[in-house]
Amino acid sequence: MTPKFFATRAHLLVCQGPNCQARGSGLLQRALWNHLEQSALAYYKKGGSLRLTESGCLGACSYGPALCVYRAQPGGNGALEQAWYAAVDFPLARRIAQAAHEEGPLPGDHRYGPHEG
Repeated sequence: MTPKFFATRAHLLVCQGPNCQARGSGLLQRALWNHLEQSALAYYKKGGSLRLTESGCLGACSYGPALCVYRAQPGGNGALEQAWYAAVDFPLARRIAQAAHEEGPLPGDHRYGPHEG
């Protein structure tokens, strides 16, 4: 049997540190997981391309929930693009996921840490 390989365009990480959990990161993780499943954006769904993982502290402890995304930089030069977000709610997480899947520009609101620009 030949193994099946999945295409991943982006990896989303949701902080599950104690401060982020106190601000709802567990609920955000589950809601985003359900969205990726229902919208067929999860990497193992036909046409899907996103991985979602729980993460340890992402460094925005006073402004959680925090989320970061890593993806191949659009244009195919092999470089990684990263974006870090604080105070993420479900609508923002959904927009980040959709932009990552479509290889479009990532939202600029609530960003912190290393980013281009």
